[in-house]
Amino acid sequence: MTHTSPPAIAPERGHALVTGGGTGIGAAIAQALVAQGLNVTVLGRRAEPLNAVVATAPDHLHAVLADVTDPAQVAHAMAQAIERFGPVAVLVNNAGQAVSAAAHKTSFELWQQMLAVNLTGTWLCTQAVLPAMRKAGWGRVVNVASTAGLVGYAYVSAYCAAKHGVVGLTRSLALELATQGITVNAVCPGYTDTELVRESIDRIVATTGRSPDEALAELVRSNPQRRLVLPTEVADAVAWLCSPGASAITGQSVPVAGGEVM
Repeated sequence: MTHTSPPAIAPERGHALVTGGGTGIGAAIAQALVAQGLNVTVLGRRAEPLNAVVATAPDHLHAVLADVTDPAQVAHAMAQAIERFGPVAVLVNNAGQAVSAAAHKTSFELWQQMLAVNLTGTWLCTQAVLPAMRKAGWGRVVNVASTAGLVGYAYVSAYCAAKHGVVGLTRSLALELATQGITVNAVCPGYTDTELVRESIDRIVATTGRSPDEALAELVRSNPQRRLVLPTEVADAVAWLCSPGASAITGQSVPVAGGEVM
């Protein structure tokens, strides 16, 4: 039997693109990938937070503006990213949005918005980078899903449906690309210490009259560690999945949730 080493990519030539890369989990992922030896493009809708991330390592970070739900904007941003750092070898689909509503109060517009941002955006960005990855015979796609892609939560039916779609897309693409040197995985964070979760706490306080500490306790109740996940903990999982050493890992949805999902 012939044994061969897994394909690798030279870090000095590697280009990663992180959507939603201006804040929270996305910013932490961008910095982790730079530390791993990659040049990183951060993509988002707001210039100010993206530029703040770029300022931390301007030689190795680059920002592009785009709404991931718009195919034309995605194509334009990808062209700008490639012009700066070359073909995208690592894609992290982190852009997402969560809005809660009871099922009977979920409007068609909200339903479409959750699918567009969380699922369609992931598809558009992935489709844009696949030709170059297939040509190179190497690539990493990591989708930042959620524990909501693995289990159900009340009052976020549209978000759960979209994130379950991301998990299904991950599994399908992993099988399709398995012989081409491209892995496709997802990480599924639980409640994470981000601006999005802090906004959720504010909404709970405003609508229920609970204190911020009580609202936080409600959110972390399902986490056996009784705490919020840190963005850097999610970033570390993503960085490993993007590394050459994770070549045999594909089609997986990895919970980063303190034991909430097993």
